[in-house]
Amino acid sequence: MKKVITYGTFDLFHQGHYNLLKRAKELGDWLIVGVTTDNFDLERGKMNTCNNVMERIEAVKSTGLADQIVIEEYKGQKIEDIQKYGVDIFAIGSDWTGYFDYLKEYCDVVYLPRTEGISSTQLRQERPVVSLGIIGTGSIASRFVPEAEVVNNVEIVSAYNPDLEECRAFCGKFGIKKTAGSLEELFSACTAVYVASPHYTHYGYVKEALLSGKHVLCETPFVFKESEAEELFSLAEEKGLVMMVALKTAYCPAFGHLVSMLKSGVIGEIVEVNASTTTLTDEKSQKLDSRLHGGSMNENACFPLLPILKLLGTKFEDVRFYSKMKNGVDIYTKAVFRYETAIASFQVGLGVKTEGNMVISGTKGYAYVPAPWWKTDYYEIRYEDQNKNRKYFYPFAGEGLRYEIKDFVSGILSREYYFSKVSKKENLCMAQIQEQFLRGENVFII
Repeated sequence: MKKVITYGTFDLFHQGHYNLLKRAKELGDWLIVGVTTDNFDLERGKMNTCNNVMERIEAVKSTGLADQIVIEEYKGQKIEDIQKYGVDIFAIGSDWTGYFDYLKEYCDVVYLPRTEGISSTQLRQERPVVSLGIIGTGSIASRFVPEAEVVNNVEIVSAYNPDLEECRAFCGKFGIKKTAGSLEELFSACTAVYVASPHYTHYGYVKEALLSGKHVLCETPFVFKESEAEELFSLAEEKGLVMMVALKTAYCPAFGHLVSMLKSGVIGEIVEVNASTTTLTDEKSQKLDSRLHGGSMNENACFPLLPILKLLGTKFEDVRFYSKMKNGVDIYTKAVFRYETAIASFQVGLGVKTEGNMVISGTKGYAYVPAPWWKTDYYEIRYEDQNKNRKYFYPFAGEGLRYEIKDFVSGILSREYYFSKVSKKENLCMAQIQEQFLRGENVFII
């Protein structure tokens, strides 16, 4: 029996994919098709896949041409698969001519002609484009624009800042066509809005955008009152709009895989979660201005709250805060949560520095995520028997914002199925905790 193997992403499955599989099938008696995982695509810089891996596998399976389907998860797997399955011929599209010649040591390599006039890239380009307006032109927006450029089907068309001169400079720097002189002018130019304005303005801007029928991606922290969060989520649901909070850690590959692994019980029952997010900040920074909702909790608490709520849930028994204050804001806060069967704590600081790692302790072992844990590309699972310890590596491309942008755009374009990686319940709980701190409830000054 002559075995043939081929690989691909097979995103937006089209006639060209079918023709390639058919030609590969004709080369032998048994066709093995390797379909890349979402994570491997991200590792290779493919931010633009529209179908998830299960949809892509199903598309290949439905052709009836594949005798066997395997998952491609890492670089170098092709050699292992060829040896493992006793492959005689490796087949791939002619656009890769010469690239896979190194496989000739293991089997024959055949470059198959492509179907002209159609490709997944072309189909993605033909999909609707999300026209995006930006509210706020500060440092995070300056990082956002280059990240958006690597994501397909989104175009930044306008920006708004009450300071018109600053807005003009921002648009000029990044080649954004329209400097909006008002929110109405911004909304008329776009279908979706990225809110990157100061914290205390989020509620008002998000509400205006939703009332104008715009999808919203809002920077962290979202809002500081549970009632405001509830109102905005209800408004988005009522109007059928996508509203996401841009908590970038939630959308990064390593964090998602870590949560899934720990939920599966690899370290046993989770007993404690501890995370730290601290930076030393210029005392003149707006981040420490009490008039602008500055302070460590307002600036950073959403990050360590994310793993706590993901792993232990939103139903904690109580929470206490221990804060170091200066000029009316907390330059450091430690929060301690009591759950029915676990505890959690975090440290946030703008004037105090700690080790920025995260440790999740369980009855069988623990997970260690090194600093800065909120944008790590790897983590470790550790046990009493060190021979069982494992390290897991995942991509973290650029500033990490591209992952949330991709999910936001996909949510808008694929309305039949949209899943937010930070749930409404989790967002409401974060707002409730922020509100509790701002009210001074269970806050102890140190």
